[in-house]
Amino acid sequence: MKVSDIMTSEVSTVSADAPLKEAAMIMVNAGISGLPVVDDQRRVIGIITEADFVSAEAERSWGRQRRRLLANLFGEAKTSVASHVSDVMSRDPHTIDRGSSVTEAARRMTELRVKRLPVVTPDGTLEGIISRADVMGAFARSDDELKREIETDVFDRVMRLQPGSVDVVVVDGVASLTGRVETRSEARLLSELVVRVEGVITVDSDVSFEHDDTRR
Repeated sequence: MKVSDIMTSEVSTVSADAPLKEAAMIMVNAGISGLPVVDDQRRVIGIITEADFVSAEAERSWGRQRRRLLANLFGEAKTSVASHVSDVMSRDPHTIDRGSSVTEAARRMTELRVKRLPVVTPDGTLEGIISRADVMGAFARSDDELKREIETDVFDRVMRLQPGSVDVVVVDGVASLTGRVETRSEARLLSELVVRVEGVITVDSDVSFEHDDTRR
């Protein structure tokens, strides 16, 4: 599964010269916690998150009820005289391309400790955004969905196995393989491809082979 399969294409954005209040209103109204910052060509130049907001700006612009809401949403803010998005945004944010795997997106978010990644073209133009929630949804796929993808994409499309030569049963994300293939290398490759299917936790392989092509 690719990033393009699960990313959000309709993305709320903000410009670098927008007031912080405008960015806050966009995020509150859209129910999101992060906002890509783009230039006039829609190229990503930064990102602003709930942690970047300044309590002084909120107190000056909003009433008590909205201040409480902002505090609940954004938590404790750092002290600053910032007034525009450019003052507090994270510049040159980490991004990903639409052709990357969901597994790669999950790895990057974990290593970078970020909750979202803008999806961009090679020239940096925003195409979408992928969040931790999107990734979690991909890995929460049903056993029946996983079985269908393994049979269609791995068995038929990639490995081109003979029908009925290998069977798969998926229970709670664990894929159990039984059957027979031509070589040891094919058996190893089969297990490796199946475990890379998003949502598969592990593979239990009982696939035998005709020839050991790994011996020298």
